[in-house]
Amino acid sequence: MTTEPQLLTEDTDPDVLSPEEGARILAGAPWRRFGVFGDSLSLGVGDATPGYENLGWPARVERVLRRVHPDLAYLNTARVGVTTAQALQEQAKRIEEFGPDLLHLNSGANDIMRRKPDWGRIEDNLRAMYEWATRTGAQLSVFTLGRAFVIPAVPGFSDRVTRLNNITRTLAAEYDAAVADCWDHSLNDRPNLLSEDRIHFATTGQAIIASVLTETLGARLGELGYKPR
Repeated sequence: MTTEPQLLTEDTDPDVLSPEEGARILAGAPWRRFGVFGDSLSLGVGDATPGYENLGWPARVERVLRRVHPDLAYLNTARVGVTTAQALQEQAKRIEEFGPDLLHLNSGANDIMRRKPDWGRIEDNLRAMYEWATRTGAQLSVFTLGRAFVIPAVPGFSDRVTRLNNITRTLAAEYDAAVADCWDHSLNDRPNLLSEDRIHFATTGQAIIASVLTETLGARLGELGYKPR
């Protein structure tokens, strides 16, 4: 007799931190003003997955940070479909006025959607974003894109993602941003990772990348010499 495989839920998923676990990892964190900048990845859009709370990654990270500091201020200026250059033009002023001490940046997914990407311009625009973000004085964070992000109609799209991720890692190192690396995470092998559009992460993925970012920020706290309370 065969048994049906057990479907994971948020409570049983080994890659998902509970809010309590996340708060323990970030206990002692100094961040009280959390800003998020960018496109649909930064917005946390995606279809609901049965068994997972219908929350994007930004709301999940906000919830964890609010457990550490109940007076946390939060602003997400992200908009679906924008390139890095458009995000800078549209969102920079609002972020500056908000004054974040923790700022999550755009990963540049829409920058590589053109038929023939201009890699020089892409890197220049991403560098301009990091230059601007550094001037806010905030701790910066960013995701690399996962290998599950594939556009079948675009030949060699995975190569584009690899190249973009390499730019992200290089600039993040240069500007001291914390990188939550999703490229080769096991989440990419989840059959229920993607939304119906096959582009955006469903809440399965949202829950996991929120946990990846939380762990990344926890590691950064250790590097900065903070210790859990």
